[in-house]
Amino acid sequence: MPKILLIDDDAQLGGPLTAYFQRFGLALECALRPSQGLALLAAGGFDAAILDVMLPEMDGFALCRAIRKDSDIPLIMLTARGEVMDRVVGLELGADDYLPKPFEPRELVARLLTVLRRQRAPDAAHLLVFDGLELDLDTRRVQRQGQPVELTSTEFELLALLAHTPGKVFSRDDILNRLRGHEADLQTRAVDLLVSRLRKKLEPLDCIKTWRNAGYSLAVGRV
Repeated sequence: MPKILLIDDDAQLGGPLTAYFQRFGLALECALRPSQGLALLAAGGFDAAILDVMLPEMDGFALCRAIRKDSDIPLIMLTARGEVMDRVVGLELGADDYLPKPFEPRELVARLLTVLRRQRAPDAAHLLVFDGLELDLDTRRVQRQGQPVELTSTEFELLALLAHTPGKVFSRDDILNRLRGHEADLQTRAVDLLVSRLRKKLEPLDCIKTWRNAGYSLAVGRV
């Protein structure tokens, strides 16, 4: 049973969510403070984490940054409704998805199952090799010029999506819908930030081509 960590200072939220998650085969553990959440994550055993933006000790963005220093565990951030910059900043820091508060528990479960599926189930059992770039879809490992590259699950899925059909142009809407598994309501700016983050990690390779008013494609030769 996948184990999820909720870091949220709302003591009334954990109990109902724990019972609801059990209906979908998910075990939920709750931490009311970031320090407690970080200690639990350091002990291991969690498959994903949910972070509120408004927290004591440190905000959700600082917490996301701290987690990303040591872990690529899937992260979903809970943001204030209408705060677009919260969503953009969270994704830029390495969160895999966001959900505005107040939210429907069923939608949170759907998004969790999507990121867990991306993390655990590679699309195919083979190696994609390009000029200076390798993707192992079994182990979800990426090498750039022979050196390992640490990607979040969403960054890996974006790269794998482009690498399956190099040269094909994917629009921003295509990318949002393919990666998130449902009709996305993220603004297209979030895709640009995700691509920018991935590009930076793949430097000095120039792998991703921007097509003006069209989208993105993988622009590196297959070996």
